[in-house]
Amino acid sequence: MSQKRVLITGAAGFLGSHLCDRFIKENCHVMAMDNLITGDLRNIEHLFKLKNFEFYHHDVSKFVHVPGDLDYILHFASPASPIDYLKIPIQTLKVGSLGTHNLLGLAKAKNARILVASTSEVYGDPLVHPQNEEYWGNVNPVGPRGVYDEAKRFQEAMTMAYHTYHGLETRIVRIFNTYGPRMRLNDGRVLPAFIGQALRGEDLTAFGDGSQTRSFCYVDDLIEGIYRLLMSDCATPVNIGNPNEITINEFAEEIIKLTGTSQKVVYKPLPQDDPKQRKPDTTKAKSLLNWEPKVSREEGLRITYEYFKSLPKERWYEEPHGRDFGKK
Repeated sequence: MSQKRVLITGAAGFLGSHLCDRFIKENCHVMAMDNLITGDLRNIEHLFKLKNFEFYHHDVSKFVHVPGDLDYILHFASPASPIDYLKIPIQTLKVGSLGTHNLLGLAKAKNARILVASTSEVYGDPLVHPQNEEYWGNVNPVGPRGVYDEAKRFQEAMTMAYHTYHGLETRIVRIFNTYGPRMRLNDGRVLPAFIGQALRGEDLTAFGDGSQTRSFCYVDDLIEGIYRLLMSDCATPVNIGNPNEITINEFAEEIIKLTGTSQKVVYKPLPQDDPKQRKPDTTKAKSLLNWEPKVSREEGLRITYEYFKSLPKERWYEEPHGRDFGKK
């Protein structure tokens, strides 16, 4: 049986790097691609010595070519945190539209199966709870979050068009809040923000009154769900996430207990269009993929905290894109 060849975009990012590890473990030849606008080569440097791993420094919004056959493409190139996509809104829209179009064209040319990474943000600030795949969402297309939300909604539409019109083998995963090692501290998402503040001895910042909810899935569980979806025959979107819902206030208390810090929680105004509730309905993943999360939040947070704590202290103060924001 010949070795499978896999292209992973966004490969130097949090999820992309874990996917590289998984497909190396599956004895695939992995071609990793990233323009490093938000990715970090430190996430995949341990793979560079392997003969079945290669890296392409490339922006998928431009024409994409890789030599040789391809069996699978996993499209994970996109800014994912609010800090990133509010700073680079045009690039966010381009990678979701032009980048997706380029990779779908590549999949068609190579007769490869492609899985695209969508997001729970396609549901916007939901009016249905929990969110199932049949819900169409409540999204403000011209609000500050619209550049990310609508890029992903367009990406899903383009992917389904290639599936129905060209008969391309496509998969769409809707990813809910995920955490674990290799996240970037201070990227604006609640979990690394809280842990980063705890490590630096700062108060934890919650937005609104802290009553909004999130559901956190450990990265190993998510990667397993993505792998099973890729290997399935399901072309319609599938939620992958942990349905164990928690308020931001409760989560802050868990972080304070975990880190042993004495800081308090301080509150700031809720950003525009920030979702009040987020919980996946994972019925489809259970029935079609025989998948459900295994790692408890307590265990996942412990592993994640130990990872962040082990980083050089200068990285505790590192802003996205490597900028320092006031180490004392």
